[in-house]
Amino acid sequence: MIRRCLDGLYHGAGMLAALFMVSIGILIVTSVIARLMGTYVPGLNQYAGYAMAASSFLALAYTFGAGGHIRVNLVLSRLQGRARWLAELWCLGAGSFLACYLAWYLIKMVRVSHMLGDVSEGVDATPLWIPQLGMAVGSTLFAICLIDRLVCVALGAPIEKSGGDAAAVE
Repeated sequence: MIRRCLDGLYHGAGMLAALFMVSIGILIVTSVIARLMGTYVPGLNQYAGYAMAASSFLALAYTFGAGGHIRVNLVLSRLQGRARWLAELWCLGAGSFLACYLAWYLIKMVRVSHMLGDVSEGVDATPLWIPQLGMAVGSTLFAICLIDRLVCVALGAPIEKSGGDAAAVE
């Protein structure tokens, strides 16, 4: 049941990332059409940037779960058995630590921006904690995904190969 919940959470974040990607296209096309008509719609470029940041971070957990991240297997591919398992655990542990630190930092950034009432410098004057929230949520889900994989491998789950030949650099 927990496995299904986590996979659903990663999938939901991936779907949300896809919606943000679609919104980037809509915002850019709207901006181009508005300029061609001689009109200026303030904030469209900023919102496209916010959507790109949210999309990038929200897609991290889903992409990792699908094996889509680039992995450099120069050392891991040469290891077998217990040595490979230990190296995989070390990599997942280091990645989990870094992802947790990033998530902690981004959550703190959202909190501070909210407390200080920071707004964007653009014409839109959007409270910065709103676009930063997508980054914080995405990085937190990525940290959870890495810890999830670390625990699974530590408990004996098979070490999976990368998502495909294009995703592995050997």
